Amino acid sequence: MAERPTGSRRGFSRRHLLGGGAAALGAAGLGWSAHKTTDHLRTAGVADGGLTEPFHGLHQGGIATTPQSHAQFVGLDLKPGADRATVAGVLTVWTQDAARLTAGTPALADTEPELAAVPARLTVTVGLGPGVFTAADLPEHQPSWLRPLPAFPIDRLDEAAWGQTDLLLQVCADDPVTVAHTVRVLTKNVRSLVSVRWSQRGFRNARRSTPAGTTMRNLMGQVDGTVNPDPAGGEFERLVWDDGSTHPWLTGGTSLVLRRIRMELDTWEEIDRPGRELTVGRTLDTGAPLTGTNEHDDPDFTATDKYGIPVIPPSSHIARAHHTHDGERFHRRAYNYDDPPPPGQVSNSGLIFASYQRDIDTQFLPVQQRLAEFDALNQWTTPIGSAVYALPPGTPPDGYLGQTLLDARN
Repeated sequence: MAERPTGSRRGFSRRHLLGGGAAALGAAGLGWSAHKTTDHLRTAGVADGGLTEPFHGLHQGGIATTPQSHAQFVGLDLKPGADRATVAGVLTVWTQDAARLTAGTPALADTEPELAAVPARLTVTVGLGPGVFTAADLPEHQPSWLRPLPAFPIDRLDEAAWGQTDLLLQVCADDPVTVAHTVRVLTKNVRSLVSVRWSQRGFRNARRSTPAGTTMRNLMGQVDGTVNPDPAGGEFERLVWDDGSTHPWLTGGTSLVLRRIRMELDTWEEIDRPGRELTVGRTLDTGAPLTGTNEHDDPDFTATDKYGIPVIPPSSHIARAHHTHDGERFHRRAYNYDDPPPPGQVSNSGLIFASYQRDIDTQFLPVQQRLAEFDALNQWTTPIGSAVYALPPGTPPDGYLGQTLLDARN
């Protein structure tokens, strides 16, 4: 395992980043008064809104964490002239602010400290795009899989709107106010160093609206994410968390593929229920494969009806997405989106597909290539955004996210 240096901040200080003495002094005052506000609210009782997820540790939160109800993915680019010190400064500020906010404590420069009093299982996850390795002059430490995905015939990507960025913030919580406040704090405190390229908001069912462990449904009505490795099992360790064998700095980290997939709900609604189920390969009511009874039954792709026709069509989504060997599995953590439609359209809905795996090339790409070649569902889904990121490991209390990379030697 890579050793985690605990000292250097590379000459960067919050005082410098936030614009000098006045800002630093104001931040200190806000932190003190806000802490008392938070304690008062906790004493009064905040129900589920007071629940917290740990921030420090070997892994970043928001990956193995039980998915929260709301998410916002923010893609940011470093401004011209950025170097390793710039990257370290941004990541240091984000680490300090996120550690406080996830605990229900306002950030040091929080101008709305009352909004931090309801953490609602908040997690903040940071991703690094290829541009970080260029700016930090660490090209030899960039994983081979950290590059744009190959061009797929089904893609209609809008690179300007939803493409690759230098940095990613993934903010998740059970309260949309918490998400909005956290994103605001994290972005405004580094706006002299980065610019926001895009922001994607997503949602799942509200907390406690379904029994614990229920698989989410996308806006097509399908269960989404049935076949997922168990975060509590050894398979998650093997499939998701990097072991540092190639890049020691990434020990305990992982990779993220983020795809924005538009759903053609207006035409999907024209298909009858049996047609939808044959397209997906599962029943819509229980999510069971067409050859099974329960959602988690293994599909039998060899089963045929009395005419010799496969019960689960070979072109169905689950047939094309099914792994051909255990090494093609990965962890899905998707969110729905339903944004205001542009003029002349009825809907603007889809899925923010987030996939976490140790190696994109060996785990994710083979499955995606099969889906792109032919998936019956492709007629009603269109990928319009795509980006990949390295998610560094978590950090101890005296470190910052990404420090294992930035302290690596050339």
